[in-house]
Amino acid sequence: MNIAIGPEWIDRDQPPLSADEIDLISRFHDLYYRRWSAGGDTLWLNWLGFRLAKCPLDLWIYQELLVRARPDLVIETGTFMGGSALFMATIMDLIGHGRVISIDVERRNGLPRHPRISYWIGSSIDPDVVTEAHKEAGSGRTMVVLDSDHAAEHVFAEMMAYRAVVRVGDYLIVEDTNINGHPVLPEFGPGPMEALDRFLAATDEFVSDKRCERFLLTSNPKGYLKRIRPERTARSADTAAP
Repeated sequence: MNIAIGPEWIDRDQPPLSADEIDLISRFHDLYYRRWSAGGDTLWLNWLGFRLAKCPLDLWIYQELLVRARPDLVIETGTFMGGSALFMATIMDLIGHGRVISIDVERRNGLPRHPRISYWIGSSIDPDVVTEAHKEAGSGRTMVVLDSDHAAEHVFAEMMAYRAVVRVGDYLIVEDTNINGHPVLPEFGPGPMEALDRFLAATDEFVSDKRCERFLLTSNPKGYLKRIRPERTARSADTAAP
């Protein structure tokens, strides 16, 4: 079954939020996350019986991006229990297009088996893994989802390693930019948001797509990066791939 693709999102300005509304959202976000970190089920989800840790509002955005952008390949770093890879593969089944490569340093038992999913074992920034991922992406449309080691240096290295496979109009998604006080887990230390800010300061090829945050709560604030310009020669050593 192939799903008909509707028009692009309407590119309209969202009504501005007041200071009180921003504070309310931030406080609810913190509560939502703290409930999970204390053992609650706010982020523990199951997709067809397989566990994943995502905000369900973000999964809805993933579904929209997969349907509209129709990537040939999704490269996911951080497999966990395989639920997010299965979620994306299931949407791909519905639209009749795409496959997933999920990369993790740990080999886990009981991962979901699906013809559209390939599991790779290794570091997402290992040069051999990166080279093979680039070969798999080829000249096709690729979406990248970064959800492995959340240390800022690692996330930045991932962004630099995989940015080139993302074509104009496609997405590089940096997950869990909410940690280290944005607004949750302030004790974490430099993480995905700090890597994201460093990356955006070094390039004008990507922008944060605020339409992906229109539900007000997301684990990935500023993290839905849409490529708007083709890759150019790096402007400094800071933008060089690892």
